[in-house]
Amino acid sequence: MTAGPGALLVIGDVVTDVLALHEGPLAPDTDTAARISVCPGGAGANVAAWAAHRGAPVVLLARAGADSAEWHRGQLRAAGVDPRLVVDRDAPTAVVVCLVDGRAERTLVTDGGASVRLGPEDWDPRLLTGVARVHLSGYLFFSEPGRRLAALVLAEAAARGTPVSVDPASTGFLGRLGVDAFRAAVAGAGLLLPNLAEARLLSGRADGVGAAEELSAAYGTAVVTLGAAGALVARDGRLVARVPGVPAAALDSTGAGDAFTGGFLAAALAGAGLAAAA
Repeated sequence: MTAGPGALLVIGDVVTDVLALHEGPLAPDTDTAARISVCPGGAGANVAAWAAHRGAPVVLLARAGADSAEWHRGQLRAAGVDPRLVVDRDAPTAVVVCLVDGRAERTLVTDGGASVRLGPEDWDPRLLTGVARVHLSGYLFFSEPGRRLAALVLAEAAARGTPVSVDPASTGFLGRLGVDAFRAAVAGAGLLLPNLAEARLLSGRADGVGAAEELSAAYGTAVVTLGAAGALVARDGRLVARVPGVPAAALDSTGAGDAFTGGFLAAALAGAGLAAAA
């Protein structure tokens, strides 16, 4: 069950996304026209797929329901990911309804399903053999089994000298868990990859630079995404780079942060410096 030399090991969530793109505002008590599709998703799966797309060898540990585990396994393999999916016979695969408006901004309605049951019993230490980096989806930390699994992986990765990164994932779930509890749970990570809202919440700082610097002082490195404005890179309490955004026509922002994270981690694995990876 080894991941293979030089690989990125992602531990997180596999989700079935129901994506609804609607032009106008949602109309209460009646119909809102939308283009609706069903596609594979999940923060962990997205990061893994984008890292593989950028050339990294990637293994994903996640939990999916028996209802769609084979479909997700096939989709991940097609994306170049080595899926290690634990099949849950009692809970269905997680489902997220993604409501995307005409500005490409999304609102997520989440049913955690099998993903929130991923825990220590699903872990095999051999997965760390030869792994160059571990990435933990922030959604792990919002369930009790996930927090126990994350603590186990952080400890074993530290013992092997394997770096660990974390994407905080969700301001809504962060607020529910509590900032102090989350920061304590990710204390062993050396790289945080929040968006601006998550960085502000976790640091208590209103400005992006201050938030990035505070989080990097605590964890070593912080890369804060700013949407269309690009990203901030901070190391050991000091801003080291501002990376501009790439102009594009925004269609759907679902998974955009995951795509950035996957690309960043793949570049870092290939030897790029922080600014170049961002």
